[in-house]
Amino acid sequence: MGKFVVKKSKNDGFVFNLKATNGQVIATSQVYSSEATCMNGIESVKKNSVAANIEDQTKEGFEPQKHPKFEVYTDKSGEFRFRLKATNGEIIVTGQGYKKHADVLNGIDSIKRNAPDAEVVKEES
Repeated sequence: MGKFVVKKSKNDGFVFNLKATNGQVIATSQVYSSEATCMNGIESVKKNSVAANIEDQTKEGFEPQKHPKFEVYTDKSGEFRFRLKATNGEIIVTGQGYKKHADVLNGIDSIKRNAPDAEVVKEES
């Protein structure tokens, strides 16, 4: 089972990482102004990741999906990435860069499997 690791950010706020069972970071949050809003972000990932469809923007003629959704895109260095957007269209988490398209889809699958039941732990600074 995965876990959400909450910690103080360097920028005077809070962030979380979703880690897989093997300890690898699957997704990273934005910086939240308080611990409470960070916890709300975690709940949003838990809820939205299950219902989200994949909008693969790397495919020509892709079909836009309704929110919540995972957007798959290519970054400036040519790597595949994803971001999970909530029902309101806000980005909740982003993923790392992947060299292979199949790996970015595996990252999304890992979130769908790990996030709903993941425990929340606070990392001390």
